[in-house]
Amino acid sequence: MGIKTYTPYTPSRRHMTGSDFAEITKKTPEKSLVVSIKKNAGRNNQGKITVRHQGGGGKKKYRIVDFKRRKDGVPAKVVGIEYDPNRSANIALIIYADGEKSYILAPEGLTDGMTVMNGEEAEAKVGNCLPLSRVPIGTQVHNVELFPGRGGQMVRSAGNSAQLMAKEGKFATLRLPSGEMRMVPIECRATIGIVGNGDHNLINIGKAGRKRHMGIRPTVRGSVMNPNDHPHGGGEGKTGIGRPGPSTPWGKPALGLKTRKKNKGSNKMIVRRRDGKSIK
Repeated sequence: MGIKTYTPYTPSRRHMTGSDFAEITKKTPEKSLVVSIKKNAGRNNQGKITVRHQGGGGKKKYRIVDFKRRKDGVPAKVVGIEYDPNRSANIALIIYADGEKSYILAPEGLTDGMTVMNGEEAEAKVGNCLPLSRVPIGTQVHNVELFPGRGGQMVRSAGNSAQLMAKEGKFATLRLPSGEMRMVPIECRATIGIVGNGDHNLINIGKAGRKRHMGIRPTVRGSVMNPNDHPHGGGEGKTGIGRPGPSTPWGKPALGLKTRKKNKGSNKMIVRRRDGKSIK
């Protein structure tokens, strides 16, 4: 992927950048793998806003991506790399030897005409999905399962990969993109390679309207609100928040408060947290 710039015929256009979509080889989605999704603008079934700053945005349909990769031993040919409006990564359309079509996350280096395969017999090459027990130590993987058969849940966004550090007994140890070292059952599957579209985080949105196209509404700082709207609000002119630490609009502590349960069952699977400390 490359980054393209624009001729600055307006001030907002001057620093705006976008993807050149050089990896994209197929423009229209596969109709059989597309479903409609209902917009809710952050509202629940009572019509109350439960997630702020959501709403509007361009129309988009959901692409059904196969995160499980359970069709074993059947080779599949890559017929196109597509843009997916629902995620930062690109997706690849594959057709299995028996004619079944499927979408998978497109890793770096996967191109049209290449063959991918799932299962224990698959070779450890880019795009193939196999159990961690069959993956060589040191390999970069993505779309990692946490529980065998549940489908990939970790390392799915653009440019990310986890590294297989060790295999011992029933568990494999992975170094995640955050730096966390975590054990997962060795029967869990992962896909070889780094998720493509790695320059995604270098794109400069450039103007507010482009954020609105994404379905993201404006965010207003609490310090510029009135006291009845936010704990940080009020005061004459530009003032401090007037309390020991930053908080949410409902008075709960924010920015740095640890929300993970101390006795969470999966704590024993974390060898080293992303801040470098061990879970005790």
